Amino acid sequence: MTAGRGGARLKDERPIRARTTWRLAAQMACAVALLSLVAMGLQYRLVGQRLTEAQRSLLAADLGGLAALYEQRRIIALRQAIEYRAAAGSAEEMFLLTDRQGRVLAGTLDALPAGVAAAGEGFAPDPAQEVVLDGTRWLLVVRELPGGFPLLVGRSLAPVDDTLAALRRGMLGLVAVLLGAGAALGWLSARQVMGRIGRINDLADRVAAGDLDARLPGARSTDEFGLLETHVHAMLDRIANLNRATHRLSDTIAHEMRTPLNRMLRKLDQIQGQEDVAGEVRAEMRQAIRVFDSLLDISRAEADQGTGGGLVPVDLSAVASEMWELYEALAEDKGLIPEARIEPGLVVLGDRNLLAQVIANLLDNAIKYCGPGDNLRLVAKGGTNPVLRVEDSGPGLPPGMGEEVFDRFTRAERDRDRGIKGHGLGLALVRAIALRHGARLSLPRATKGLTVEIAFPKSPS
Repeated sequence: MTAGRGGARLKDERPIRARTTWRLAAQMACAVALLSLVAMGLQYRLVGQRLTEAQRSLLAADLGGLAALYEQRRIIALRQAIEYRAAAGSAEEMFLLTDRQGRVLAGTLDALPAGVAAAGEGFAPDPAQEVVLDGTRWLLVVRELPGGFPLLVGRSLAPVDDTLAALRRGMLGLVAVLLGAGAALGWLSARQVMGRIGRINDLADRVAAGDLDARLPGARSTDEFGLLETHVHAMLDRIANLNRATHRLSDTIAHEMRTPLNRMLRKLDQIQGQEDVAGEVRAEMRQAIRVFDSLLDISRAEADQGTGGGLVPVDLSAVASEMWELYEALAEDKGLIPEARIEPGLVVLGDRNLLAQVIANLLDNAIKYCGPGDNLRLVAKGGTNPVLRVEDSGPGLPPGMGEEVFDRFTRAERDRDRGIKGHGLGLALVRAIALRHGARLSLPRATKGLTVEIAFPKSPS
């Protein structure tokens, strides 16, 4: 069984919230950047295709003009036109006309580039060849005209590459801007969402610490978070009402039943001549009164859980030593082997009487179930985080029974058969008092017997 820490969180959640906020912001920024990259990638491809098609269109126009001249005056007109275009010195155009022996008749080249051969017929723009000359891509059409005159007409793809390079630089800059803007917007959005979630987490922490009357301040919004807060408040109202009704019923039963029982005890004292019967009835009634007193103690401890009121620094070592002195003799009388390991100076924030009652219940429970020759050990240690432990080598818990041993009226059938008296309220009271002190109650694994450990919060300075 694990008790709360009196409103303190088991670990600080603020770093976790910060990491979550930044993670959400990074995810949103990456999502925006990824979608932008996909869109820009499609645009980049489309622009590249359109620019290349534009260069192909210019190349087809050059071939069409040369074809018209060739129809009029054949090679002479073609040579004059190429000389004129070459004299213009455009870096984006390439022409070459040679004779049958490979001598240059006109053009911008001294010879056909290596690896380039004539393909196709006439002045058709297809098929065109894409080659790289001196680091620049070119789109070339190479034909062999009638009579064996090779002709090369080309258009540079450098404008396409330069435009795409500028587009890439712009896209990278845009991606960087989008990443920054996406991260900023994502961080703001994530911070707003985590802030709304943090409000509910804070409320849950306060409720877990025992403050069932805790509520979120301010008006509810009309979004899903507001609806969630409304539902949480309705749930807490219902829990608080049920909890108050349960405590009220328990207290009322205990008070109302204890009064007539005490009245009957006084009347039994007046009965004469049947002392044996009266003594048995008196013992049973006193036992019933003790049960009601235990129930009241449990209810009070549970009602005060997480409030922190009435708790002061207490010397746990001194309380443990005092209780050990009372129970050590009882353990020796039953034939147990008692041992105490109590470190001095252990201080906890608590109620001295309740702490004494916890130790008494644990020691009494161990002595009750152990037999001659069994070990009984009381341990108090831990420094700034004190730990109280009661160990025994008795029969331990029956198979299948665990932390439910701390529930009210829980008893093993094995113990009932052995005739061990009890009502299953001792460990329930231990749990209630541990919760009252914000301590963690557990059943460490033991090779034999039963070990109950109470780990207290950090001791006060």
